[in-house]
Amino acid sequence: MSKSVSTPGDPSNPTHSVRQALDLSGRVAVITGGGGLLGVQHGEAIAEMGGIPVVLDLDGESARGCAENLAKSFDVPAMGMACDITRSEEVEGALVRVLERYGRVDILINNAANNPKVEDDAFGRHGSRLEEFSLDTWNQDLNVGLTGAFLCSRVFGAEMARRGKGVILNMASDLAIIAPDQRIYQQAGKSPESQPVKPVTYSVVKAGLLGLTRYLATYWADQGVRSNALLPGGVFAEQDQAFLEKLTRLIPMGRMAEKQEYKAAVVFLVSDASSYMNGATLSMDGGRTCW
Repeated sequence: MSKSVSTPGDPSNPTHSVRQALDLSGRVAVITGGGGLLGVQHGEAIAEMGGIPVVLDLDGESARGCAENLAKSFDVPAMGMACDITRSEEVEGALVRVLERYGRVDILINNAANNPKVEDDAFGRHGSRLEEFSLDTWNQDLNVGLTGAFLCSRVFGAEMARRGKGVILNMASDLAIIAPDQRIYQQAGKSPESQPVKPVTYSVVKAGLLGLTRYLATYWADQGVRSNALLPGGVFAEQDQAFLEKLTRLIPMGRMAEKQEYKAAVVFLVSDASSYMNGATLSMDGGRTCW
């Protein structure tokens, strides 16, 4: 399909109206990890602007429940389904169901990622540390965060390229461009070798998403598909007070983000409001990466 060319200054170009540029009416947005903390917020942002959220999650019940809530709250169509994004046949099946229901896909938000909490017992006493980090956990984290994003981009991105227009938004992190300060995870009374740390896979996955963003931005640019990345800072979720005090000292604004504070940025990045933005990263971290 040939690339459409708009003329700067053309009043028929809808991006000249800010309201129209932000409008997502009728646009179908696939959100991976859509039942999670930020996934729900992305779905609400899409629905509030008139879009049609399609919630993919490993937990099908959570995905369907989230879609039902979005449909009721915002009076828009919505769809939820179980999907293991690390399996290509499941991602391809999800595309088939989306096309059967809506006939199109306009937006992909690669949001799914494992996010093991360093204070959890899942790693055992030393398991989060690099020396003890298991190959199985490494593979699981990369499968969800990177392989899943690759497969979804390949399947949904190719469909958008076929139609000549689309947007891919990769949810990265401030830790995609800075190393974690492991001192903020230290716990009193533990020996240095038994202190928990931010797992290596988190940094690797988030940094990898930036490479994927730039690759996709050039690969399908002539077919109307843009790709950008949002780099959010940490979201407040009732974390331990001692951890909060250490973390917020690293943030010029002195606080973590509220979970809804990324909604407007998501709408900007997936709408025509960012129509000339491609291969870019948008940091929203309270200024943490300035230091």
